[in-house]
Amino acid sequence: MRQEIFKLVCEMDMDDIDTQLALQCAPIITDLKFSNLLIIPTGGKNRVEKLLQGTDISYYILLDEKDKTTMLLYKQMELQDYLSGSVQTQMMQKLGYRSVRLFDILPVFRARYAHYMKDSILFPHEMGLLLGYPVEDVAGFIKHKGEHFLYNGYWKVYSNPLEKQKIFDRYEAARENLVELVSKGVHMENILGG
Repeated sequence: MRQEIFKLVCEMDMDDIDTQLALQCAPIITDLKFSNLLIIPTGGKNRVEKLLQGTDISYYILLDEKDKTTMLLYKQMELQDYLSGSVQTQMMQKLGYRSVRLFDILPVFRARYAHYMKDSILFPHEMGLLLGYPVEDVAGFIKHKGEHFLYNGYWKVYSNPLEKQKIFDRYEAARENLVELVSKGVHMENILGG
């Protein structure tokens, strides 16, 4: 993150949902990605729901704790198409999923994610696929147990680091752009067009 953007972030209200969407979900908001995790103060769920109404972004609550809520934001058709790819289907089957239908996957993933967050064991590797990470990087993460990566950005990279770095640069530019807009008072309703 550029220094001038970092300074803007330091002056922003970190509990503000618009700020958190800009920081955490710029790639999906700017159509660079079809899914993102969003972790917000629990009281912000209604704001997110209202903001996403009328957009092509859906949400699924993965974990609802006393002080924070974790949501998967996703574009349903794009995520479903990705998960239906043959390599992704094979990996999901290896991870114990019988179906690659999104609505079959999400409840199982939510339970696995909640179990991991509670007990810190059995990391749900399907998270990488649900977030659209390349299969080779998800497989590399599993094989190397999160170690020996070639590059670390929005995810740990195990293949084609230069190509992935270009993707990360686009994600970062989107995030910086949204942070600038929100810091200038542009509301997320206007950014999302909802």
